Amino acid sequence: MELMISVALGILTTCGVFLILRARTFSVVLGLTLLSHAVNLFLFSMGRLTTGAPAIVGLTPDSADPLPQALVLTAIVISFAMTAFVVVLSLKAAVELRSDHVDGENPNEDRP
Repeated sequence: MELMISVALGILTTCGVFLILRARTFSVVLGLTLLSHAVNLFLFSMGRLTTGAPAIVGLTPDSADPLPQALVLTAIVISFAMTAFVVVLSLKAAVELRSDHVDGENPNEDRP
């Protein structure tokens, strides 16, 4: 199970960084979202990966740590708000600049 989580973390991080380095704003937004998912998965895996264990400490000898679960829940809310803000910001920039290029330049436009 740890190998599967590690591979998923690596794939999410790699795809997120690749998309952030693209020149279009939609790709950057998707990259930020993938990176936030990778961080959430990393935080969640820090709470010991056990199946069927309750998050309440003291009921059973084998319990999961509730702190990473609370951190992930908070991070999900923050990443949703950040994604909504970045989407609105990129839409506003695309309407005003008539391009979704990160630098605000239209690559199809002829330069003098």
